[in-house]
Order: sequence, then C-alpha cells, then structure tokens
Amino acid sequence: MENKKVQLKFKAVNKDIFEAILNGSKKVETRAATTKFKNLKAGDIVLLVCGKDQAEKKIKEVQIFKSIGDLVGVYKVSDINPDLKTQEELTKMYYSFPNYREKIDKYGLIAMEFE
Repeated sequence: MENKKVQLKFKAVNKDIFEAILNGSKKVETRAATTKFKNLKAGDIVLLVCGKDQAEKKIKEVQIFKSIGDLVGVYKVSDINPDLKTQEELTKMYYSFPNYREKIDKYGLIAMEFE
C-alpha cells in the first residue's frame, strides 16, 4: 500500500506552531480526526504549509483519541503546544478554533508524531 501525502495548513498567526514543529519543540501535531486525516498512518508524508513556507515531515506514529482527556493521558500538554501547561489551557485552545468542539465530539483527535 502506497504512502499518502496530506497537507496541513497553518495561518500566519500560527507561524510559531509551524516553526516549533520544524525545530522539534512541538513533538505532536493534532487535528480533528475528520475524513481528511483519520486514515493517516506511519510512513505517510505531511506537507506543512504556512504562507509561502513549506516543509515535509514523515509520520513516525499516529493515534486517534476520543477526547482531549484521552489525548493528554498519553501526551504531555507541552508536547502538543510548547506554550501551554494544563489540559484546561489546551481545551481552551482547541475550542477557540471554528467548530472544533463539535468536530472533536464527532470525530475525536488524531495525534501525529514526526520523524
């Protein structure tokens, strides 16, 4: 089976998150596990895009979680977002994205670790 390639877009305001993935301080990238992301697996390629900047990362490990609580049971909050310390802060961040509360409730979260 061939490896997939998927694009993850970052808004200019989130350039720090894009950079943190590239420099390794952000160890886990998460998204709602919608149809676009739910079938990703180790070995797949992610094209990170922020404005004109692009970088490819290979997925080392991927897991799907039913809730934010399940996610932080496996990963440290600081591995998901280096600027945050608590599950409450992480939840607030997710819920600040349009329709994310509903998407997490419906699809869960996918967590990707990169090589």
